Amino acid sequence: MIDSSRPSAKSGFLYIVATPIGNLDDLSSRAVEVLGSVDRIAAEDTRHSGKLMRHWSIQTPMVALHEHNERKLAPRLVADMLKGQSVALVSDAGTPLISDPGFNLVTLAREAGVQLVPVPGPSALICALSVSGLPTARFVFEGFLPAKSSARRSRLEQLCGETRSLVFFESSHRIVDCLQDCQAVFGAQRQAVVARELTKRFETVHSDTLEKLVQWVSDDPNQQKGEIVLLVQGRAEIENHEVTPEAERILTVLLEELPIKKAAKLAARISGVNKRALYARALHLKEV
Repeated sequence: MIDSSRPSAKSGFLYIVATPIGNLDDLSSRAVEVLGSVDRIAAEDTRHSGKLMRHWSIQTPMVALHEHNERKLAPRLVADMLKGQSVALVSDAGTPLISDPGFNLVTLAREAGVQLVPVPGPSALICALSVSGLPTARFVFEGFLPAKSSARRSRLEQLCGETRSLVFFESSHRIVDCLQDCQAVFGAQRQAVVARELTKRFETVHSDTLEKLVQWVSDDPNQQKGEIVLLVQGRAEIENHEVTPEAERILTVLLEELPIKKAAKLAARISGVNKRALYARALHLKEV
């Protein structure tokens, strides 16, 4: 049952409901009740979401809300919510707005004073990260890379120095080209993971160097099908212990206004030089 401490689904709220990314049984019991209680479900594709609704015997009326009609339909849905109706937003799979429609509806609803209620659940990027074996404490989600190779490589080059794990969505017909571009930009030996058809019958999670992943995916047409999350390990952080003249100049200026510890920390962020090396240098400068 819906928590009695929260307003019911009949109070004119907008519910952002996460739906399964493959296995229909991953829909939460709370999501089932909300979807069955609201006045209307705004779905990215009513035919696709209809399968999920039939599986859970949910008969709530649906309306299509996608990238081609969202700007036109969103004001009407917000007007209905202001009159007391409730709406649940769902995408084809996973959490709405994560590389899916819904941003305009959520923005308009918030501006109009409609209360938004998240109903959390599956997310392909989090699902992939959890089994990738790559560092997960800090990561960057880039969504879909540009379709054309030149633009894709340009974007990858901007991420070349990124030390956090990189997460991308990629279409099946571009995965080989994308892996080849990643290899060209990040290097053949950078670790990466192809997570395909997560939670579905033919789920595959394969980790290797980019060079070997290119060959593996190219040689197996089955790995060029379905929904794909691509994860790439971030660049290894290189500790720079050499206090350069520029770093010392920055440190000297900061020491005029800040304590040694804060000055060293800020100088490290600005210059990229190791904080401990700068702290030791700051102590020396204070003694002179």
